[in-house]
Amino acid sequence: MKTVSSAKAHGGLQGVYAHASETCACEMTFAVFVPPQAKEGPVPVLWYLSGLTCTHANVMDKGEYRRLAAELGLMIVCPDTSPRGEGIPDEKDNWQFGSGAGFYVDATEAPYAKNYRMYSYVTGELPALVAAHFPADMGRQGIFGHSMGGHGALTIALRNPDRFASCSAFAPIVQPSTAGWSRPALEKYLGPDEASWRGCDATLLIADGHRFPELLVDQGTADGFLDEGLRPWLLDEACRAAGMELTLRMQDGYDHSYNFISTFMDDHLKWHAQRMG
Repeated sequence: MKTVSSAKAHGGLQGVYAHASETCACEMTFAVFVPPQAKEGPVPVLWYLSGLTCTHANVMDKGEYRRLAAELGLMIVCPDTSPRGEGIPDEKDNWQFGSGAGFYVDATEAPYAKNYRMYSYVTGELPALVAAHFPADMGRQGIFGHSMGGHGALTIALRNPDRFASCSAFAPIVQPSTAGWSRPALEKYLGPDEASWRGCDATLLIADGHRFPELLVDQGTADGFLDEGLRPWLLDEACRAAGMELTLRMQDGYDHSYNFISTFMDDHLKWHAQRMG
């Protein structure tokens, strides 16, 4: 692992790091904010998964999480959204697939299966790296994300309920198997058999019996992707049918941008801090 950059912030340290990933067969970059409380011992870890076209840098630069994370003593880890680099298969004219659009799944179809293994990277290799190199209390973890990353946070939490104490999302893609901007990506990564997609869809995971104690979702009513891509009411229906607790807050007038995310970032950090202890 190498340090790309580091800077003191709110008494803690905001760093960016890179390493040779065996899982994704390329160099991967990620960001970590270490709060000042880590000087006294390991601190809870909150994973933030970003959306389409993003890298680790979007939330780091625009998410406005460091002040409160420093007060609450939360480590914030921000992975990249896909493998990148020369030789990585991509569709450069398609922002909904390839570079910046890994969808937090493990691809099974050629030529993507070698590199696009973001589920295994985010749940396996990167946590092991964080545990080895940072003062992280891996017994206290939470996960959240935005849009494609909200989809990732929901599905990862539902598939790993014993690992995470908390899960929330900003404007998540709740049913990617039917949404127009995610369905083509799942078919390319996972093949035409839609039965294999069920583990990558929050609503279908819930229908299949996966559970998480409670979820928080914020969604802007002025989000241009609301009706065709995000459709939070489908998650609400799935949770109601399963008797699973969901706090769905429709935020009047907010769009899909980091203006929306940064507005409600404090609420999400407090939600996770309360549940991680």
